[in-house]
Amino acid sequence: MANNKLAIIGGSGLYDVEEFKDRELIDLNTPWGKPSDKILKTKYNNKEVYFLPRHGRGHFISPSNINFRANIASLKKLGVTDVVSVSAVGSLKEDLPPGKFVIIDQFIDRTFERNKTFFDDEIVAHVSMAHPTSKGLMNACEDAIKKEGIDYQKGGTYVVMEGPQFSTLAESNLYRSWKADVIGMTNMPEAKLAREAEIRYASVSMVTDYDCWHPDHENVDVQQVIKVLIDNASKAKSMIKNLIDNFESHIDPDDPTNNCLDVAIITTPEKRTQKTIEKLKIIAGRILNK
Repeated sequence: MANNKLAIIGGSGLYDVEEFKDRELIDLNTPWGKPSDKILKTKYNNKEVYFLPRHGRGHFISPSNINFRANIASLKKLGVTDVVSVSAVGSLKEDLPPGKFVIIDQFIDRTFERNKTFFDDEIVAHVSMAHPTSKGLMNACEDAIKKEGIDYQKGGTYVVMEGPQFSTLAESNLYRSWKADVIGMTNMPEAKLAREAEIRYASVSMVTDYDCWHPDHENVDVQQVIKVLIDNASKAKSMIKNLIDNFESHIDPDDPTNNCLDVAIITTPEKRTQKTIEKLKIIAGRILNK
């Protein structure tokens, strides 16, 4: 089997996995700048794994200011092949109460202030996002969650809003009319960039609140969310340990992510300067250096 490496991107409430005792903090730079924080390299049951806190340790980066490109490029630079995002979200459905986990399989991207591609200068690429998450990695997440007895739903649509403010009631009801399941602020453009980098991606959303649509939960406030976050983070850490053990057994050798750049780059070779090829070598060196 190929040398598969797993990384966890931790969202609100999940800034570290303290139980990992074999620890090295790696300070990286990329052509797109520095990632949200130093990346933890650790070993668990003799398996190498990486952990990146999306908002930085101590939560000092707003969703719109996350350097998503640097985060994904840094993980690619470290040889990461699989990323599982763990994110706090609001629920848009009655049967998704606080504390429930949702394994996401679709996104609706409503963000508008973010850099969403590595291919924005000279070399143009169009990757498919029809199925934005890896089925094999989703199955690994499901097994990891079931092992802990966590209440979960497999499959769901995540509306990604710009933030940092929570939704208006009209917005919340609009997203509910779309039959979306949860709402958050961080999985886009993360999932798009992971696909461009040919990194398999899965998203586990941890419900903290009912957004503002629910008549018994009309106002979302940070203190209320934090209480649920603490409990969710504890469950997420147990899930992560299980995931490290099982993810390789679920890898699909035919996953469309694996070689998606083969049919994505449209710019003719003579228009690609060496400067841009060099900039993109972390992300697309496999295809551009052919």
